[in-house]
Amino acid sequence: MKNLGDKSDNQLSQSLMGHSLFISDLHLCASRPHITTVFLDFLKDTASQASALYILGDLFEYWAGDDDIQDVHHQPIISAFKHLADAGTKLYLMHGNRDFLISSEFCDAAGMTLLPDPSLINLHGKTVLLSHGDDLCTDDVEYQKFRLQVRTAKWQEDFLKLPLQVRKNQIETIRMRSEHEKSQKSMQIMDVNQAAVEHLLTIHHYPEMLIHGHTHRPHEHKIQLDGHNLTRWVLGDWYEQGSYLRCDQFGCKVLSLLQE
Repeated sequence: MKNLGDKSDNQLSQSLMGHSLFISDLHLCASRPHITTVFLDFLKDTASQASALYILGDLFEYWAGDDDIQDVHHQPIISAFKHLADAGTKLYLMHGNRDFLISSEFCDAAGMTLLPDPSLINLHGKTVLLSHGDDLCTDDVEYQKFRLQVRTAKWQEDFLKLPLQVRKNQIETIRMRSEHEKSQKSMQIMDVNQAAVEHLLTIHHYPEMLIHGHTHRPHEHKIQLDGHNLTRWVLGDWYEQGSYLRCDQFGCKVLSLLQE
């Protein structure tokens, strides 16, 4: 697994040449093979033209551990990533709320750098903060308690000691309970909290942009904060539209594979 601290020349700092792509919330899984097909085509036809591809969480519907790397559904995806990385596109991955157990074995096989959440980067001359976004949904108190529990080293160590199939079964149970609980929550509770967004931007010294996913509500938000004009880009999911954010020295725009 590549580490940001190992990059003395800061490979996250993109030059004014080329462009970078941002995606999140693909939720790839065997039960939706058409999404995987669209994504593999995206890697071959679109991401291959980019300087860098950033995946900001929830690449998979769930990830039970890197010992599942040989799964028949995962192998074509990993191979496509490695081919893309070997051809020169920089690949960056951030944990989401569904795949936070992705670790070094997967990243090494796929040729990816694993980013901490949040990460501050220099993107085509602009200061940009990247996050999955679930940490900003502070109104969902029960979810934040769960998130805090499963992100501890002790919980993950104990969980990964279980047999792979037991882990998968437990994750399916958690997912079913989560879907039921979400149906009982308001959309406002499951969206980001504005105060949490402003706090994040403030402690990172007002980056020009914040890019995140998680909420499945793609939009460009203009923010005025303490005299600074900032932009918050929310990435869309891949259940229907296959959207991605394309950024270069001239700015950013949302594109959809279904519109190409």
